[in-house]
Amino acid sequence: MESGDLKIFQAVAREGNITKAAASLGYVQSNVTARIRQLESELNTPLFYRLSRGVALTSAGCNLLKYADQITRLLDEAVKSTQFSEEPSGPLRIGSSETTAAVHLPGIMLDYHKRYPNVKLSLITGHRADLIRALNEYELDGAFISGPLDYPDFNEIRAFDEELVLISEPTEAALRDLLTKPLLFFGRGCYHRKRLEQWLHEENVGPMNIMEFGTLEAIMGGVAAGLGISLLTRSSVQDWVDAGKLQAFQIPKRYRSSKVHFVFRRDLFRTSAFNHFIEPFEKTE
Repeated sequence: MESGDLKIFQAVAREGNITKAAASLGYVQSNVTARIRQLESELNTPLFYRLSRGVALTSAGCNLLKYADQITRLLDEAVKSTQFSEEPSGPLRIGSSETTAAVHLPGIMLDYHKRYPNVKLSLITGHRADLIRALNEYELDGAFISGPLDYPDFNEIRAFDEELVLISEPTEAALRDLLTKPLLFFGRGCYHRKRLEQWLHEENVGPMNIMEFGTLEAIMGGVAAGLGISLLTRSSVQDWVDAGKLQAFQIPKRYRSSKVHFVFRRDLFRTSAFNHFIEPFEKTE
């Protein structure tokens, strides 16, 4: 059994579809199919049920996936261990919410790239729940996440302090009237959405009509067009407010503050590239 076979097996297991797994790996489908059959033959047990629309893990496949995840993570750590040097190099995978990525990270990442050009720095944006999942599965080295996590397996470093504001299209309407409009947010794991829902519950406003959007730009565009309201950081909407496209309202103090933390697993193998990235945030704590 080779590590390459395990990575192919992982991809098929995650995608639930051989065609999609082949596309994600950059392989032809026939090659992936042959490698899975070869692995099943070597282990003398079926790893997948073949379904009309894809595949599903057998009990043996579920067991193998647990070990495959551990083995590939250890292999990645082994590679990283050879890259630990005074001069940072190698991959560094950072995650972030869209709001933090749009406002805070361009300058930080540009400065880091200028100082350490040998580091292959990548930034992946996603919802809070997606970032936490990616950290748990070692797909990210660290992520900027709004709000406290209190996960025993994670370390948190305070990175940024933000002010949350309610935004609407330019209007003379009273704040209370705006709270009855549809709410425009990311998915259910969005921290800002949770804060607004808590506030509206306290104000006895309901039922809530929530519309989900995939990007920060789409949310702000929808609000500017009069589709609804949202709760976002002041820094992320200030340019639109200054341009007269949006109107920002101050909200009660207990819901106004939002702290962004840089989060990473306690058992993460900390490379030189990682340590240099978090150093500025550790100094400001």
